[in-house]
Amino acid sequence: MIKPGQMTTLLQVLEKLRHEKKDNEFRWTPEGFTAGRGKNYQPEDLRIIRTFRFEGESNPDDSSILYVIEANDGLVGYTIDTYGAASSHDDEEGYDNFIRKIPVENRDDQLIFEL
Repeated sequence: MIKPGQMTTLLQVLEKLRHEKKDNEFRWTPEGFTAGRGKNYQPEDLRIIRTFRFEGESNPDDSSILYVIEANDGLVGYTIDTYGAASSHDDEEGYDNFIRKIPVENRDDQLIFEL
């Protein structure tokens, strides 16, 4: 378990997700998010339950964000994106627009996923 105040890296979070069997990668397609199980999810089928932001030590191009997502069928996984000037999702109906439509779960203590 990572203690408060310790540096958390993208690799540490991905390893924690893998260890908890929550390492399903949600990938955006024009039909919605898919986790490689033959099902497409729409924003109303999903909840963002935790976010992690990472910034490169010396290069702003290394900025990324990991969203931990829970689907209405109980599947928990993640999606990773860059943010800031490096974000490459320019189309109106693309990833950025899709992710903005996913509700953020209001959990004070984030019990479903803690580091």
